[in-house]
Amino acid sequence: MTGTTTRTVLLAGAMLAATMGAATAQPLTVVELFTSQGCSSCPPANANLIKVKDQPGVLALSFNVTYWDYLGWKDTFGRKEFTERQVTYEPSLGHDGPFTPQVVVNGRSDGVGASPGEIQGLIAKGGRTQGPELSLGQGKVSIGAGKAPGGSADIWLVRYTRGIVEVPVARGENTGRTLPHANVVHSLTKLGSWNGAATTLPLPAATGGWSTAVLVQAARGGPILAAAAN
Repeated sequence: MTGTTTRTVLLAGAMLAATMGAATAQPLTVVELFTSQGCSSCPPANANLIKVKDQPGVLALSFNVTYWDYLGWKDTFGRKEFTERQVTYEPSLGHDGPFTPQVVVNGRSDGVGASPGEIQGLIAKGGRTQGPELSLGQGKVSIGAGKAPGGSADIWLVRYTRGIVEVPVARGENTGRTLPHANVVHSLTKLGSWNGAATTLPLPAATGGWSTAVLVQAARGGPILAAAAN
Protein backbone atom coordinates (compact mmCIF):
# COMPACT_ATOMS: atom_id res chain seq x y z
CA MET A 1 0.00 0.00 0.00
CA THR A 2 1.47 3.40 -0.97
CA GLY A 3 1.86 6.31 1.45
CA THR A 4 -0.85 8.27 -0.39
CA THR A 5 -3.28 5.35 -0.20
CA THR A 6 -2.55 4.86 3.50
CA ARG A 7 -3.24 8.52 4.27
CA THR A 8 -6.48 8.35 2.28
CA VAL A 9 -7.70 5.30 4.19
CA LEU A 10 -6.80 6.83 7.57
CA LEU A 11 -8.55 10.08 6.67
CA ALA A 12 -11.68 8.24 5.56
CA GLY A 13 -11.68 6.23 8.79
CA ALA A 14 -11.32 9.35 10.92
CA MET A 15 -14.16 11.05 9.08
CA LEU A 16 -16.40 7.99 9.56
CA ALA A 17 -15.59 7.81 13.27
CA ALA A 18 -16.37 11.49 13.74
CA THR A 19 -19.64 11.09 11.87
CA MET A 20 -20.65 8.11 13.99
CA GLY A 21 -19.71 9.91 17.20
CA ALA A 22 -22.08 12.80 16.53
CA ALA A 23 -24.70 11.37 14.21
CA THR A 24 -27.85 13.38 13.68
CA ALA A 25 -30.77 11.56 15.28
CA GLN A 26 -33.76 10.58 13.19
CA PRO A 27 -37.12 12.05 14.29
CA LEU A 28 -38.71 10.04 17.08
CA THR A 29 -42.12 9.47 18.62
CA VAL A 30 -41.80 10.24 22.33
CA VAL A 31 -44.08 8.15 24.54
CA GLU A 32 -44.25 9.13 28.21
CA LEU A 33 -46.08 6.88 30.65
CA PHE A 34 -46.99 8.45 33.99
CA THR A 35 -47.42 5.53 36.34
CA SER A 36 -47.22 4.53 39.99
CA GLN A 37 -46.41 1.33 41.84
CA GLY A 38 -49.24 2.25 44.23
CA CYS A 39 -51.88 2.35 41.47
CA SER A 40 -53.80 -0.87 40.81
CA SER A 41 -54.85 0.38 37.34
CA CYS A 42 -51.27 0.90 36.15
CA PRO A 43 -49.87 -2.61 35.50
CA PRO A 44 -51.70 -3.04 32.13
CA ALA A 45 -50.27 0.27 30.90
CA ASN A 46 -46.80 -0.72 32.09
CA ALA A 47 -47.17 -3.95 30.10
CA ASN A 48 -48.28 -2.07 26.99
CA LEU A 49 -45.25 0.24 27.20
CA ILE A 50 -42.98 -2.80 27.39
CA LYS A 51 -44.45 -4.00 24.08
CA VAL A 52 -43.44 -0.81 22.24
CA LYS A 53 -40.19 0.11 24.02
CA ASP A 54 -37.96 -1.46 21.33
CA GLN A 55 -40.03 -0.32 18.37
CA PRO A 56 -37.88 1.58 15.83
CA GLY A 57 -38.44 5.31 15.97
CA VAL A 58 -40.02 5.22 19.44
CA LEU A 59 -38.57 6.68 22.63
CA ALA A 60 -40.60 5.15 25.47
CA LEU A 61 -40.11 6.51 29.01
CA SER A 62 -41.69 5.65 32.37
CA PHE A 63 -42.15 8.57 34.76
CA ASN A 64 -43.22 7.38 38.22
CA VAL A 65 -45.30 9.91 40.16
CA THR A 66 -45.66 10.41 43.89
CA TYR A 67 -49.28 11.32 44.63
CA TRP A 68 -50.39 7.75 45.35
CA ASP A 69 -47.67 7.17 47.97
CA TYR A 70 -50.18 7.89 50.74
CA LEU A 71 -51.99 4.62 49.93
CA GLY A 72 -49.30 2.71 51.79
CA TRP A 73 -46.50 2.13 49.29
CA LYS A 74 -43.84 4.73 48.51
CA ASP A 75 -42.99 4.40 44.82
CA THR A 76 -39.33 3.41 44.59
CA PHE A 77 -38.82 5.47 41.40
CA GLY A 78 -41.19 8.34 42.20
CA ARG A 79 -39.83 11.88 42.03
CA LYS A 80 -41.54 15.18 42.74
CA GLU A 81 -40.30 16.62 39.44
CA PHE A 82 -42.00 13.81 37.51
CA THR A 83 -45.30 14.62 39.21
CA GLU A 84 -44.76 18.30 38.37
CA ARG A 85 -44.10 17.41 34.73
CA GLN A 86 -47.39 15.56 34.49
CA VAL A 87 -49.32 18.34 36.23
CA THR A 88 -47.86 20.86 33.76
CA TYR A 89 -49.21 18.85 30.83
CA GLU A 90 -52.83 18.67 31.99
CA PRO A 91 -54.24 22.11 31.02
CA SER A 92 -53.09 21.88 27.40
CA LEU A 93 -54.39 18.30 27.20
CA GLY A 94 -57.81 19.35 28.48
CA HIS A 95 -57.66 17.79 31.96
CA ASP A 96 -58.35 19.33 35.36
CA GLY A 97 -55.64 17.32 37.10
CA PRO A 98 -53.29 14.34 36.83
CA PHE A 99 -54.30 10.70 36.80
CA THR A 100 -52.64 7.33 36.37
CA PRO A 101 -52.00 5.66 34.15
CA GLN A 102 -51.60 8.38 31.54
CA VAL A 103 -49.68 8.15 28.26
CA VAL A 104 -48.57 11.39 26.58
CA VAL A 105 -47.29 11.22 22.99
CA ASN A 106 -44.99 13.97 21.71
CA GLY A 107 -46.48 16.29 24.34
CA ARG A 108 -49.49 16.72 22.04
CA SER A 109 -52.00 13.96 22.76
CA ASP A 110 -52.75 11.51 25.52
CA GLY A 111 -54.68 8.48 26.65
CA VAL A 112 -54.92 6.02 29.52
CA GLY A 113 -52.79 3.44 27.76
CA ALA A 114 -54.18 0.41 29.59
CA SER A 115 -56.31 -1.17 26.86
CA PRO A 116 -54.72 -3.72 24.51
CA GLY A 117 -53.08 -1.92 21.60
CA GLU A 118 -53.95 1.54 22.94
CA ILE A 119 -50.38 2.82 23.16
CA GLN A 120 -49.64 1.49 19.69
CA GLY A 121 -52.66 3.39 18.40
CA LEU A 122 -51.50 6.60 20.05
CA ILE A 123 -48.08 6.16 18.44
CA ALA A 124 -49.65 5.69 15.00
CA LYS A 125 -51.70 8.87 15.39
CA GLY A 126 -48.90 10.89 17.00
CA GLY A 127 -46.33 10.58 14.22
CA ARG A 128 -42.74 11.76 14.66
CA THR A 129 -41.40 15.00 16.07
CA GLN A 130 -40.98 17.68 13.42
CA GLY A 131 -38.66 20.24 14.99
CA PRO A 132 -34.98 21.10 14.58
CA GLU A 133 -32.18 18.62 13.95
CA LEU A 134 -30.87 17.28 17.24
CA SER A 135 -27.78 15.16 17.89
CA LEU A 136 -25.88 13.84 20.89
CA GLY A 137 -22.20 13.01 20.73
CA GLN A 138 -18.67 13.90 21.76
CA GLY A 139 -19.90 15.32 25.04
CA LYS A 140 -22.32 17.83 23.58
CA VAL A 141 -25.90 18.44 22.49
CA SER A 142 -26.25 20.05 19.07
CA ILE A 143 -29.54 21.66 17.99
CA GLY A 144 -30.04 23.02 14.50
CA ALA A 145 -31.81 26.22 13.52
CA GLY A 146 -35.59 26.32 13.37
CA LYS A 147 -38.67 27.91 14.83
CA ALA A 148 -39.12 28.02 18.59
CA PRO A 149 -42.81 28.46 19.56
CA GLY A 150 -43.22 31.71 21.46
CA GLY A 151 -39.53 32.45 20.91
CA SER A 152 -38.17 29.90 23.37
CA ALA A 153 -38.24 26.17 24.07
CA ASP A 154 -36.90 24.10 26.95
CA ILE A 155 -34.04 21.63 26.60
CA TRP A 156 -34.53 18.65 28.94
CA LEU A 157 -31.93 16.06 29.90
CA VAL A 158 -33.43 12.67 30.78
CA ARG A 159 -31.48 9.86 32.44
CA TYR A 160 -33.14 6.45 32.39
CA THR A 161 -32.51 2.72 32.70
CA ARG A 162 -32.93 1.10 29.31
CA GLY A 163 -34.84 -2.18 29.45
CA ILE A 164 -37.14 -3.73 32.05
CA VAL A 165 -36.90 -3.37 35.83
CA GLU A 166 -38.96 -5.65 38.09
CA VAL A 167 -40.19 -4.22 41.41
CA PRO A 168 -41.80 -6.35 44.16
CA VAL A 169 -44.51 -4.35 45.98
CA ALA A 170 -45.06 -5.16 49.64
CA ARG A 171 -47.90 -2.78 50.55
CA GLY A 172 -50.71 -0.73 49.04
CA GLU A 173 -53.05 -1.55 46.17
CA ASN A 174 -50.52 -3.84 44.45
CA THR A 175 -49.48 -5.80 47.54
CA GLY A 176 -47.74 -9.05 46.64
CA ARG A 177 -47.28 -8.21 42.97
CA THR A 178 -44.00 -7.81 41.12
CA LEU A 179 -44.41 -4.98 38.64
CA PRO A 180 -42.30 -4.67 35.47
CA HIS A 181 -41.33 -1.18 34.32
CA ALA A 182 -39.90 -0.19 30.92
CA ASN A 183 -37.19 2.46 30.48
CA VAL A 184 -37.51 3.90 33.99
CA VAL A 185 -36.59 7.60 34.26
CA HIS A 186 -34.36 8.48 37.21
CA SER A 187 -33.65 12.17 36.66
CA LEU A 188 -35.01 15.10 34.67
CA THR A 189 -32.91 18.26 34.38
CA LYS A 190 -33.39 21.43 32.37
CA LEU A 191 -30.18 22.03 30.41
CA GLY A 192 -31.16 25.39 28.99
CA SER A 193 -33.33 27.08 26.38
CA TRP A 194 -33.45 27.13 22.60
CA ASN A 195 -34.50 30.32 20.80
CA GLY A 196 -34.49 29.00 17.24
CA ALA A 197 -30.81 29.61 16.51
CA ALA A 198 -28.36 26.75 16.07
CA THR A 199 -27.12 25.89 19.55
CA THR A 200 -24.51 23.63 21.14
CA LEU A 201 -24.52 22.76 24.84
CA PRO A 202 -22.25 20.55 26.94
CA LEU A 203 -23.73 17.13 27.70
CA PRO A 204 -22.82 15.93 31.20
CA ALA A 205 -21.48 12.39 31.30
CA ALA A 206 -23.96 9.75 32.43
CA THR A 207 -23.27 7.73 35.56
CA GLY A 208 -24.63 4.53 37.05
CA GLY A 209 -25.08 2.86 33.69
CA TRP A 210 -27.98 5.15 32.82
CA SER A 211 -28.96 5.96 29.24
CA THR A 212 -29.48 9.50 28.02
CA ALA A 213 -32.25 11.26 26.14
CA VAL A 214 -32.62 14.95 25.31
CA LEU A 215 -35.95 16.61 24.55
CA VAL A 216 -36.49 20.01 22.97
CA GLN A 217 -39.96 21.04 24.07
CA ALA A 218 -42.20 24.08 23.85
CA ALA A 219 -42.40 25.84 27.20
CA ARG A 220 -44.97 25.03 29.90
CA GLY A 221 -45.53 21.44 28.84
CA GLY A 222 -46.08 22.15 25.17
CA PRO A 223 -45.34 19.88 22.20
CA ILE A 224 -42.02 18.06 21.99
CA LEU A 225 -40.21 19.48 18.98
CA ALA A 226 -37.24 17.12 18.81
CA ALA A 227 -35.79 14.19 20.73
CA ALA A 228 -32.64 12.09 20.67
CA ALA A 229 -31.33 9.20 22.75
CA ASN A 230 -28.04 7.35 22.93
